[in-house]
Amino acid sequence: MSTEPTSSTPGREAIQRACNAVLDAFMQALNDHDAAAMDRCMHFPHTRLANGATTLYQAPGSNPMDLFKRLEEADGWSYSRWESREVVQFNAHKAHVLLSYTRFRKDDSVIGVYDSMYVMTLEADGWGIQARSSFGP
Repeated sequence: MSTEPTSSTPGREAIQRACNAVLDAFMQALNDHDAAAMDRCMHFPHTRLANGATTLYQAPGSNPMDLFKRLEEADGWSYSRWESREVVQFNAHKAHVLLSYTRFRKDDSVIGVYDSMYVMTLEADGWGIQARSSFGP
């Protein structure tokens, strides 16, 4: 399948706006320690490739509920923010988004900046994150 838009494909800017809205909600949910809200931003089954492992979340509620505690204990994580997000390939139903994010401690010191690629898909309920591949932990 071509990544080139067709006459019926929304333009890159419209796809970028739609993806950014989901990504903003996802980041807010992460920072709010709200796993259920994170689930609402994802499509399932959902795949995550990070730390040398591939994890498949079959359904909402599959996110490990100790995620936030583990992040805090590992590095003193307090919050994260997007640094960049760019749709690099897309069609009417899928977009590949190159992005980077920074993890911070409570004192605003940087834990790390991590590059990732997210696969966003359009389903009946709208755009969502189908897969994440990250160089972060």
